[in-house]
Amino acid sequence: MNSNRHHFFISVWDKYLSVIRILLKKSATQEQVLSINRIDFERAGATNKSGYRFTVNFVDGRPDALFSGNDLVQTFISVLSSDEVINDHLLKNNYTFTFTSKYQLHIKNTLIKQTKNCPHSQKKKYSLANKSSINIVLYHTQLY
Repeated sequence: MNSNRHHFFISVWDKYLSVIRILLKKSATQEQVLSINRIDFERAGATNKSGYRFTVNFVDGRPDALFSGNDLVQTFISVLSSDEVINDHLLKNNYTFTFTSKYQLHIKNTLIKQTKNCPHSQKKKYSLANKSSINIVLYHTQLY
């Protein structure tokens, strides 16, 4: 790994780390997109005519593949894993991060693993036009 590029990519990802934290939380309800300034990559001469692209799936807090030889992805994983708040989210849920050639980072929560039923759960019985009845249990879930 080229140490100059490595240092450069770390500084780029560090710049967006606080926004990524917020978007991770918001991804519980829908996919989030972060537009990253293309100039951040061009300033250090790290340009790629076709743009940079990658997809990283985090399962149980760890990436599901090795990305040897790809400084951009390796530094992204390193920066995310070194942040305590983000690492906690990565352990609790599964995420897919997709970086597109348009310099957009898509964050998708692919599995909300921990939910707890509250003591306020309600059981109700409904009749369907006097033909039959069904039991419906309504649960209030909390995301952690």
